[in-house]
Amino acid sequence: MFRKQLLYITSDTLCAYDWDHGVLGAGQAFPASAAGLDGFAAWLEDPQAQRLNVPAYLLTDLIEEDFQRQLLPHVRGKAGRALLERRKQQLHRDTPYRGSTLLGRDSTGRHDDQVLFFALTNPGLLQPWTEALEHLRVPVAGIYSTSLLSIALVKKLSIAHEHLLLVTQQSGGLRQSYYEKGQLRFSRQTATIALDGVAVNIALETEKTRQFLTSTRMLARGDVLNTVILAPAAQIAKLELLCDNGVEVAYHFIDLQLAGKRVGLRQTPALADELLLTLLGKHPPPSHYPPGALARYYHFQRARKALYGASALIGASAALWCVINLLSGITDGAATQRLAQETASYQERYRSVMSTQPPAPAKTQNMKVAVTLGQMIASQAPEPGRLLGMLSAALDQAPQVALGQLQWHAGRAPARAAGGQPGPQQDASAPPRSALAGIPVAPPQALRLEADVAMPNNDYRAALAAVTAFAHTLARQPGMQVMIEETPLDLRPSAALSGKSAAPAPDSQARFTLLLEWQP
Repeated sequence: MFRKQLLYITSDTLCAYDWDHGVLGAGQAFPASAAGLDGFAAWLEDPQAQRLNVPAYLLTDLIEEDFQRQLLPHVRGKAGRALLERRKQQLHRDTPYRGSTLLGRDSTGRHDDQVLFFALTNPGLLQPWTEALEHLRVPVAGIYSTSLLSIALVKKLSIAHEHLLLVTQQSGGLRQSYYEKGQLRFSRQTATIALDGVAVNIALETEKTRQFLTSTRMLARGDVLNTVILAPAAQIAKLELLCDNGVEVAYHFIDLQLAGKRVGLRQTPALADELLLTLLGKHPPPSHYPPGALARYYHFQRARKALYGASALIGASAALWCVINLLSGITDGAATQRLAQETASYQERYRSVMSTQPPAPAKTQNMKVAVTLGQMIASQAPEPGRLLGMLSAALDQAPQVALGQLQWHAGRAPARAAGGQPGPQQDASAPPRSALAGIPVAPPQALRLEADVAMPNNDYRAALAAVTAFAHTLARQPGMQVMIEETPLDLRPSAALSGKSAAPAPDSQARFTLLLEWQP
């Protein structure tokens, strides 16, 4: 992250700079020849410098750079990107180094997009250097243009002219870049004609650029072209004599020493190269031109660093988690020891208090069991009240039935012996006494009743129907089972029937017996 390789490429030279912790090192120039390529490869492979894994940033300063402003329909999304790519192919089909930037919307007509297309029209100037980088597997972060990078230089110098022509002396020659409202519209490079180190053709080239901008309608007639020239302090006085202000041209001069301070250079640069390289080293923007396959080693390096960073973060998180758990364990151990001491203290106080008390007649556990049994018996012990209430409700619905005798039992009803009396229960089948008391659940209850049913005109059929209806009424109660033990009429085959059909029968009553078993 703190080291970079800044490679400044012109038509005939590559100048390599080391960028280390925000400081631009001394440059080393390599000519575009076989010897220069060998020297560049040796410079990269220097074992002491260890540059092969340092990201490289290529900054181009070439005369073969084309800028064209086009109007495109305002289309967004995938269709807009496809349209933009097709236009790039049409304008610069012979180079892979092409790009575009949106300038804004047209103020008339369909309000089309104003797009600036730019490209390096002679990719062969970069090919020897990129092949050397590819052969040595140097990670290339991006390919940049001095024209496009000078936008950041204009912002650093706080130049706020509506129509600005920035003139810089660079290794590749005299660079003139035209900006309208802070946006780059056009840039051109020309050879420098120097006399005593002063570019004497600045005024002539500026007039040519102004005429071109006027003819292409990028600069309206009558607009003042503010020309800002970056030059050393010793040359500014001579340049002022060569550059006369006119009706449509106004010259301004900025000392390179002041510009270097604005950018953050510690020494005064001789050319604008170091200003642009410093801006690129401090805040590299996205690549102006697509590096293509040349950037794959840079992507591998970033992915590897990301994996290392993620591994370090996971390891640090695991270590922190272990430390937190360790501290929590120590804290919990101290808390447990404190609670144990408090428990022992309370137990000691309890024993001392209980030692002063008189002996209790029963243990606490026995008293708790007795209370529980008492509550259970109170809520679940059998009592005939609810069963008699059900019987009373059924008798209200059967007025022809008259109650004679009741026998209530807790538990199952005993079997009847001969003569109609209940027989003794067998000890083997008798439930335990605790079950009859409602422990642990409420026991069943039995009720045997003997009743009389009215028989007007000695009508046994009506009497049987009344007894059956009465039994069905009782059986509808939840948990109730009803059995008819004796009916008003003995229907057994061995019983004999007698009577006289001619004589009218008087009203009478018949006795029957029911057994009710109810589970609460």
